[in-house]
Amino acid sequence: MKAGKDKVISLHYTLTVDGEQVESSHDRGEPLWILLGHGQLIPGLEKALEGHETGASLQVEVAAAEGYGERAEDQIQRMSKKYFPQANRLKPGMVTLLKLKDGGQRAVTVHKVGMSTIDVDLNHPMAGKALHFDVAIGDVREATEEELQHGHAHAPGAEAH
Repeated sequence: MKAGKDKVISLHYTLTVDGEQVESSHDRGEPLWILLGHGQLIPGLEKALEGHETGASLQVEVAAAEGYGERAEDQIQRMSKKYFPQANRLKPGMVTLLKLKDGGQRAVTVHKVGMSTIDVDLNHPMAGKALHFDVAIGDVREATEEELQHGHAHAPGAEAH
């Protein structure tokens, strides 16, 4: 079976940026389970996986535009420290989570720390960077009705929700 929209795949990956390993599913020991076509992966990686079958190994180069986007230099914003957990420990260059009004969170990079405010770069930390993925596809299967309704894959043995 070939990977494509509404198919579930399991994969192991290693992400390298500028020759440096950034993350790897091998560190967790468990593969990543993805429902393709539902926005769970950056567009460039998802496109590269389409059409591949169980057991395939591939190297994928994803340009910034197909990854986390190009950097926008006008994305520095001054925020109150109250929006940051452990605000007093933050230093320029650190990546932290910004609490959003809707209850979610967003990764931001600290630009400058003041007495009551923090200037943050709202660009994703990987914005503007080319990404290199080494991917090994473990399994490709049809999604269940429940997975399609939930909009994400369920790993074998995972508790229903």
